[in-house]
Amino acid sequence: MSVATFTVTGMTCGHCVSSVKEEVAEVSGVTGVEVDLATGLLTVESDAPVEPGQIAAAVGAAGYQVVA
Repeated sequence: MSVATFTVTGMTCGHCVSSVKEEVAEVSGVTGVEVDLATGLLTVESDAPVEPGQIAAAVGAAGYQVVA
């Protein structure tokens, strides 16, 4: 199992969190997604390491941005 953490900007409410979780959960190999609105932290669990670009693209599809 692999765990990666990302910082997401632009989230302001529970709907934002739901949107990010839904998009990231669709990335191949992802088995779990947690988002902390207060800190902007996105924690992704997967069977094997997932390419950070895939996570950033999923977050972007939800309308937000991963901070490098």
